[in-house]
Amino acid sequence: MPAQFPGPRAVFDAIGSCAAVCTTISFLPQLIQVWRRKSADDISLAMFLLFSFGVFCWLVYGIGIGSVPIVAANAVTLSLALAILMLKLRYRRSKTKRPDRD
Repeated sequence: MPAQFPGPRAVFDAIGSCAAVCTTISFLPQLIQVWRRKSADDISLAMFLLFSFGVFCWLVYGIGIGSVPIVAANAVTLSLALAILMLKLRYRRSKTKRPDRD
């Protein structure tokens, strides 16, 4: 019996899963850098707020259509983006409370 190859749906599911993993973990280096430097000055607050809202909408969409991959990827991405936002706000506040030491 000849070997069966996966159908187009399986190929697209694999590509979608690969895309979800790549775009989700792409936030880890940024989060680690912000955490280590204790600074998020180079992060655009407006961009991350808008991005987080968009990811939240994707999460709601995934829940609505019952897509586990969309829900999982966007739940993790939203968590990482919100962590970066939280650190940006925390480090901004800590700078205003302490004068710079030269």
